[in-house]
Amino acid sequence: MQVACLFSGGKDSCLSLFCALSSGWSPILVTMKPAEYSMMFHHPNIEWTKLQAEAMEITQIFVKPNEGQEELDALENILSELDIQGIFTGAIDSDYQKQRIDKIGESLGIPTYSPLWRKNEPMYSEVLQYFETYIIAVSAEGLGPELLGTKFQPIQKKGIHPFLEGGEGETFVTDAPFFRKRILIDKWEKSWDGVRGVAKMAAAHLEGK
Repeated sequence: MQVACLFSGGKDSCLSLFCALSSGWSPILVTMKPAEYSMMFHHPNIEWTKLQAEAMEITQIFVKPNEGQEELDALENILSELDIQGIFTGAIDSDYQKQRIDKIGESLGIPTYSPLWRKNEPMYSEVLQYFETYIIAVSAEGLGPELLGTKFQPIQKKGIHPFLEGGEGETFVTDAPFFRKRILIDKWEKSWDGVRGVAKMAAAHLEGK
């Protein structure tokens, strides 16, 4: 049975995808091309998710809102056209995100699944050990440019969610047990404005495992 997995390329959507695969679902990756400061969707390096889809050998669909169209309306339109029996999200602790996707599911009569929703941190951290993940954006006090382009580890800073769930940062997965090939990042282009920063992938390629 087929499901849509909302996919940004980060650790949460990759782990949600892994849960879908482990449960026997056949996933389609649905990736939003959002506005730069979207409240709902991951933005940095979104174009490189094509390489992840290729590495996993999974079909991917991109969603780009038309001028003046709301992101969630564009997403609902695309989902309504797919032959799917469920929608998977990588939501961990954000009611804002989860409630809006649940509303789309209710509108379409399709169940939504958020397998990471408020799971205990030790379990989540243990699973992430099997992922190769990089920090590609930070935007919270206490998180500096030295983190950009480094391997992700749970953040141990007061007031910061250990898994950057509150919008404090973004990640990108280059390898996981269900990847057929591994992504190697050849070049980073990093920017820092004194408050927030992004590590843009300037070049990358696939390597056999």
